[in-house]
Amino acid sequence: MSTRPMLSRTPSDLPWTTSNQHRFPQRRWRPLLMWMLLACTTIAIFQIGLRAGSPPTTFTVPEVSSSHPSALTFSTHPITRMMDEAEERFRAKVERQSKTLPEAIEEYKRRYGMPPPKGFDGWWEYTRKYDVVLVDEYDTLMRDLAPFYALRGKKELGDYSDNDEDPLRPGSGLDTNGWALGGGPEMRRRIAEVAGVSSIDLVRVRNGVPSTVSINKDGFVDDEVSARARGLKSMLGKCVAVLPDMDFPVNAKAEGRVIVPWDRWEVAGQDATTSDKIGLGMGNRTYIEVITDDKSNSAHPLSTFRPDWRGEGNVWDTWRRTCPPNSTARKFYASIRSAMLDSATSSHNPASRGGDDGSVPSSFTFAPSTSFNAISFCDQPHLHYTQGHFFSDWRTLGDLYPVLSPARAKGFGDIKIPSHYYYGSTDAYTYGWDEVNLELQPTDRGEVAWGDETDLGPNGEGGVDDRDLTIDPSYDGHTNTANPPKNRKTGKESKRNKIFWRGATTGGGNSPPGFAALYQRHRAVRMAGWDVEGDVEIWIPSTTSLLPNSSSSSTAKKSNYNDVRLTAHKVPAATLNKALMDVAFVKANNADQYPGGLEKLMAEHRFSGSVYLGGHWQYKYLLDLDGMSYSGRFMSFLASDSVPIKSTAYEEFFSEWIEPWLHYIPLSSSYEEIYNIFGYFSGIPAEVVEEVYGNATNPETGAPLFPPGTKIPAIPGAPDGDARLRRIARAGKQWKRTIGRTLDLESYVYRLALEWARLCADDRDAMTMKV
Repeated sequence: MSTRPMLSRTPSDLPWTTSNQHRFPQRRWRPLLMWMLLACTTIAIFQIGLRAGSPPTTFTVPEVSSSHPSALTFSTHPITRMMDEAEERFRAKVERQSKTLPEAIEEYKRRYGMPPPKGFDGWWEYTRKYDVVLVDEYDTLMRDLAPFYALRGKKELGDYSDNDEDPLRPGSGLDTNGWALGGGPEMRRRIAEVAGVSSIDLVRVRNGVPSTVSINKDGFVDDEVSARARGLKSMLGKCVAVLPDMDFPVNAKAEGRVIVPWDRWEVAGQDATTSDKIGLGMGNRTYIEVITDDKSNSAHPLSTFRPDWRGEGNVWDTWRRTCPPNSTARKFYASIRSAMLDSATSSHNPASRGGDDGSVPSSFTFAPSTSFNAISFCDQPHLHYTQGHFFSDWRTLGDLYPVLSPARAKGFGDIKIPSHYYYGSTDAYTYGWDEVNLELQPTDRGEVAWGDETDLGPNGEGGVDDRDLTIDPSYDGHTNTANPPKNRKTGKESKRNKIFWRGATTGGGNSPPGFAALYQRHRAVRMAGWDVEGDVEIWIPSTTSLLPNSSSSSTAKKSNYNDVRLTAHKVPAATLNKALMDVAFVKANNADQYPGGLEKLMAEHRFSGSVYLGGHWQYKYLLDLDGMSYSGRFMSFLASDSVPIKSTAYEEFFSEWIEPWLHYIPLSSSYEEIYNIFGYFSGIPAEVVEEVYGNATNPETGAPLFPPGTKIPAIPGAPDGDARLRRIARAGKQWKRTIGRTLDLESYVYRLALEWARLCADDRDAMTMKV
């Protein structure tokens, strides 16, 4: 048995540590006092700005903190609590859904302060016919659409007249519903304008027939009609016959396209205004229509729009203007690449320890949900370096335009629609797709049974050590499904107890260049590397509890193992990663964008062969990471019998339909808590215990902890940890079968289309249901 030294981390070991020693070049003394004062003032201002816009000494993300781990047991573990609360929360949500059309109408009016759109009764019949479960949960859709009720038409174009105005609010430009007058014609004008932008396609409805259209955009390479537009066209199939003529502009890119600056919003409550201008309850931010005398490009403001940045700005510089004027992001912006970030591009970021003041370590802070709402880039602008969408090459739209996109990051104004990856069926994105017979199967041919717990602790606790499995390296879950992993002791199929991920080096663009090493996928692959330095901290039972005759073991036998006190184990990251992580790139896209090029990229990240989608089902844990935008594989992961661990900065159409810690495991954008997630459900494999504790001594007797010839067991996780993990897998699969069906995607699009028809109508009141 080998002995690995327990490594202690110093601040200089941290990849996110930045040294101030050489932050700025020294100024030479000037012979004149005036120049000295000017130099000092410049340096002072620059220091303040850079501290506001640069990475901190440690990479942390504001998440809801867990309880202090000093008196921790599995009974009081935050994951136990969050799983129980998630189940109660989701059950209550399902039970409170409307049961009849009158109930649904009243709930709509209660939530949004106005009657439903015309055709709502037809949509309700659809939900009853196809057993749609969550019929009331459309708040994210309504928040996306709310600003467009403030679009105001032009009197001189005949969009409205003074007679249309609410007589109780003369001069307000609002109708009796609180909607801006002339909004329908203005909405249609903006749709026509944005349809001329590169990588924006139209789904057009005429006389109940849908079609896809791409406007001539001067030969730009993305002129072809996108798969996203074709996907939306297909999703309209069951409702298109009842829709009026209208157009939907669809984003052909994965990245968001619409960013509206802060000064174009009016926030209810800040200046004695109310939300009735737009929302009648739909939100507290009102879009401000800017009236100008400038006639240039008034017929088509986007006629000179260029598809990419071409060095004239970038997404972050545009996005930070969505923040309040007093926010850190607005006070300073580091627009150039800094040498301070170089130390962050090639190192492993081990899970951090708690502070000397007893603060909770970030490795023991569990995300209650995804990072869409958890991260404030306005308050912590340095975090933007870690999200690739801020470096997209594609130019964004700086005004309120209706653009339909499959996902939306914080601060963007795109309107969410279901992804075509979720609706169509392909080998790469669809669980159970039979490409021979062109049909979906209830069970994917690569699916592997969950397996037995055989590598147990002294009291019967523990889980499967992958060394107990017979692994056929040729098994791929696609062309070779004859010999899945099997347990040597039982002969039964068994999933491998590892965290698995494969993907390409996508994640962001190159505007400005030089930051690819900090993108979400690159950070994850480096952190999970098999040759990294440093150690991580996992809270699990003490190693002495593993000894058959130890006092702690006796205590564990006599009492509930859930109440055994957990302690912090410092484990070498490389040893742990080899045992629990199988994370690697399979393809180097745009390697020239990585600092140092392909050679540096290959040296700093693990690469492996491509894996069929069916090959993923060999693993219990499936890591799900953002790419250029959202992850298109999430629905297939949910449909499997494995558990998705999802880290994302995006909101999708189903975000309020699904429950984190019930249907999947959420992961912060720092990923640091992933080791304690594994430790809770699966403990530490015996192979890690052997290497780390093989030559350790028993603190009670001074004798070797494991005498020669002793079988070294795993350090177990929670007694019901594996059962809880499997419960998440089953709940996710059930969610996909009942709430994440293609029929539910169509229900969402049906509802969107009815709202869209009202927004585009000359008379919005006529397109409102009479109740």
